[in-house]
Amino acid sequence: MSTGAENLPGLDPERLRAHLDRERPGLVAGPLTGRVITGGKSNLTYLVTDGSGSWVVRRPPLGHVLATAHDMGREYRVMTALRDTDVPVPRTHLLCEDTDVLGAPFYVMEHVAGTPFRTLEEITPLGADGVGAVAERLVATLGRLHAVDPASVGLADFGRPQGFLERQVRRWSRQLEASRSRDLPGIDELRDRLTAGLPAPSAPAIVHGDYRLDNVLVTDDGELTAVLDWEMATLGDPLVDLGLMLVYRERPVTGGDHPATSAAGFPSARELVAMYAAATGRDVSRLGWYVAFGCFKLAVIAEGIHFRHSRGLTVGAGFDGIGDVVAPLVERAHTMLQED
Repeated sequence: MSTGAENLPGLDPERLRAHLDRERPGLVAGPLTGRVITGGKSNLTYLVTDGSGSWVVRRPPLGHVLATAHDMGREYRVMTALRDTDVPVPRTHLLCEDTDVLGAPFYVMEHVAGTPFRTLEEITPLGADGVGAVAERLVATLGRLHAVDPASVGLADFGRPQGFLERQVRRWSRQLEASRSRDLPGIDELRDRLTAGLPAPSAPAIVHGDYRLDNVLVTDDGELTAVLDWEMATLGDPLVDLGLMLVYRERPVTGGDHPATSAAGFPSARELVAMYAAATGRDVSRLGWYVAFGCFKLAVIAEGIHFRHSRGLTVGAGFDGIGDVVAPLVERAHTMLQED
């Protein structure tokens, strides 16, 4: 574990401990040390410990960011709301919106054991049966999330379900225009086809917004212990979660050439859909549109990263080929709409 603030960009352990001592006396027993778990363009995540207990701290990326893009209060609120449901989430301890403490809003939550499976190497020890069981739990957990009545957990005002799908297409279309720097064959036609072919929405529910295998924690014996990364959560049509999960099943954003979803025993897209339909009773007959929309959303995100990388505005490795995924995603989306 790192010991000094100089090794924890964006987090000063002494200031954090002082704040916790004021706001949650008794939670921390001694000096804090820690390390960065994840970082980059998404929210920064740290594991901190006092030597006996451990906690996770989340804050926005370093530098100026739009408040709506990295809303700590939103993540904290949805996880706190779900804590007494059968959707597994880390227990939340504290939200701090005073930027004088760490330089940005942050929250502290329970450290939950488990692995966010990204690679084939990580998940293979579970065996084919174990991999299949993890996938079943992944889908069952999504179904349980979508069964939660938002009003019953204090989230009635967490989003605007009316017109949700139309607004989503418009939102990601605007993002595309903001990062358009090259010819992208078929993407404008895709936007128009998505707009023209909007399905009748499924009954509204809590939407995670980025539900996939490596956004949940799984123990060595295959138990799903927590759903993470709620920064895009809202109220809306829950089938967008299923559609995006299927896009990730075929084209994961992590795991390289050997992602965890390629492991023996991981169900096919058709099998995953059947599991979800059986668990929820929702009509999945127009799922092709939702998969196509998921492809469009990921294509726009990838193009935005490509745009920033081409201008030297990204930090770290792994961005060189990000622009290459856009065309296959657009192509797959058109195929899905053709079959829809």
